[in-house]
Amino acid sequence: MAAVIIDGEALAEKIKGEVRGRISRMQRPVRLAALLVGATAAGEIYASRQQQACARVGIEYACTSLPGDISREEMLRSIQQLNNDPQITGVMLHLPLPKHLDTTEMQYAIDPRKDVEGVNPANIGHVVYGHTLIAPCTAQAVIELIKSTGAPIRGAEAVVVGASQIAGKPIALLLTQLMATVTLCHIATRDLKEHTRRADILVVAVGKAGLISAEMIKPAAMVIDVGINRVTGTDGVKKTVGDVEFEAAREIAGFITPVPGGVGPMTVAMLMQNTLRSAELGEKNL
Repeated sequence: MAAVIIDGEALAEKIKGEVRGRISRMQRPVRLAALLVGATAAGEIYASRQQQACARVGIEYACTSLPGDISREEMLRSIQQLNNDPQITGVMLHLPLPKHLDTTEMQYAIDPRKDVEGVNPANIGHVVYGHTLIAPCTAQAVIELIKSTGAPIRGAEAVVVGASQIAGKPIALLLTQLMATVTLCHIATRDLKEHTRRADILVVAVGKAGLISAEMIKPAAMVIDVGINRVTGTDGVKKTVGDVEFEAAREIAGFITPVPGGVGPMTVAMLMQNTLRSAELGEKNL
């Protein structure tokens, strides 16, 4: 029997509806400020789509374009101004930044309470200690998708493939909080198949098309595919695929997320939810 497809689009719409309702009851506007450094057509399109997503849930969105040759000091000053502005409830940076700016340093400069992407080390630290303030959007998206199936997490063997700072590692931490037994695989893992074949819950977040084949999946396992890859099909047409060989894997797995339509839309919903969370944290400090 083919796997149940986990519909990230439908779940995202449900969550955004809940966010919209909570925002309508807020005592002050929810305002997300984004910084776009070195404007590009792709960056401006993404910012426009983000503005539309925010508008649908009642978030006021403002994107400031900064010159591509902005100095480190000026960049840090721009972030600090948003941190100090009581009218701004959330702050984020559009990536990539120009090469002369240290992305990690700039993300770390964001006030943890306004860090809607959950990338400040203070927020990662809260995840480690089990009292999450704001977690990375992609990691939260994965957890919500897993929970939506109703499958047991406590005691489950969970394997996370990919150890990035904003996906693999926080996903592993959040699964541990939920009492799964977690294995985190990375570039130095010797026999990847040996680990993935044990997984009741398999999360793949590498960015390598076709990394996980059907034979690497335990029968009836849950497979969450975080990867986003652009490949050219046999017909010469480019398409978006994940890290898992979807068609073959769906014949083995019990649950599986599609790409696109799985983690992607949920990550956007989590950004909306985190933006609300930042506003709520700000209200507590008024």
